[in-house]
Amino acid sequence: MTPLLEVKDLRMHFPVRKGVFSRVCGAVRAVDGVSFSIEAGKTLSLVGESGSGKTTTGRALLRLIEPTGGQVLFAGQDVTKAGKEDLRVLRKQMQIIFQDPFGSLNPRMTVFNMLSEILQVHRIAPPTEWRGRVEELLRLVGLPQEAADRYPHEFSGGQRQRVGIARALAVEPKLIVADEPVSALDVSIQAQILNLLEELQERLGLAYLFIGHDLSVVRHISDEVAVMYLGKIVEIGPKERVFENPTHPYTRALLSAAPMAGAGPKHQRIVLQGDVPSPIAPPPGCAFHPRCPDARPECRELGPTLQKVSEGHRAACLVHAPEHQ
Repeated sequence: MTPLLEVKDLRMHFPVRKGVFSRVCGAVRAVDGVSFSIEAGKTLSLVGESGSGKTTTGRALLRLIEPTGGQVLFAGQDVTKAGKEDLRVLRKQMQIIFQDPFGSLNPRMTVFNMLSEILQVHRIAPPTEWRGRVEELLRLVGLPQEAADRYPHEFSGGQRQRVGIARALAVEPKLIVADEPVSALDVSIQAQILNLLEELQERLGLAYLFIGHDLSVVRHISDEVAVMYLGKIVEIGPKERVFENPTHPYTRALLSAAPMAGAGPKHQRIVLQGDVPSPIAPPPGCAFHPRCPDARPECRELGPTLQKVSEGHRAACLVHAPEHQ
């Protein structure tokens, strides 16, 4: 089956400038050669510590920020080469749900005004149909129709996130980038929003790129999981294989810190030493080696690539990947 989304060697390097003339003296390698694919109706989750490049990856593939390099294919069309009009059409099929459900909404506009503006910009329906379309979207996300005439400050956090989801659905997309959509919500509300996302996926056939750091949430919603460290994917595969047979030491450390029942074989808490290295000057060889409890001398010189662990499951480790043992 041809994937709905294919990301190939995506890179996002931010120039570092200094001096009176703002000369470029380096680059922050926020995303450095990321590749993955998502099938229609499936969910791939990106996980990792803050600063690993998860959110930047999501925004770069949507071209909310212009990627430095790589290729993003959506239904076979190269997003990175799309002109202004083609990109407008593509954005009807690729939407985003932001982490902050309050900051992402215009406080001076009612829900009706926000959603009808989208219908107008994308020429989805004539003005006579806007009210009915907005009320239909609100029903879809579990809000009453009278919510259309209220302002963002009149809603709770969970309700505001439902409005954000309705906004993403207004253009009838096929792919949604969900950027930590529940991390700012109470635990009980998180479950409601996750259930809503799953119901919408089943009903509308949506594909999700889910960005998160809570592994219990990720395990609940994902079909596949990609673990990022310092701008690179270090392990990727079906969620059952990643959670039950974590191969990369970084993945093992993340799972050991997560309070989850049944997250794989029992193991002691792995405490990583030191801080995440600077993406301006990443370490040579394997970027994780300064913090890795299993690092060998060759890890300081050789940069590992993703190698097959099992069917569909790959990891970038010179010590634990089967092909390196």
